[in-house]
Amino acid sequence: MNKMVMITYNEAIDMEVMEVMAKCSVKNYTKITSAFGKGDSSGTHLGDDIWPGRNNILYVACEEKQAPQILSYIKELRKKLGKEGVKAFLWRLDDAT
Repeated sequence: MNKMVMITYNEAIDMEVMEVMAKCSVKNYTKITSAFGKGDSSGTHLGDDIWPGRNNILYVACEEKQAPQILSYIKELRKKLGKEGVKAFLWRLDDAT
């Protein structure tokens, strides 16, 4: 069964997140840039003068065995960068056409 990993992160750490994807041999993904949001640990990012900054969202459809590796690397990155904000979410991918 396939999995979907969604990674949300501060745009300032895009290079670090993409390095993680390379380490995990991720070749296919969808990236959404300039997303706005608010999180308890990452703060508010609305891309304006009051709430500067934006987020990126990365969707990775992968084999079940690859998902834990991605999550592990993101967890390490989260520990390393802390306040910059990076989170990963995992769910089952029932169908892809």
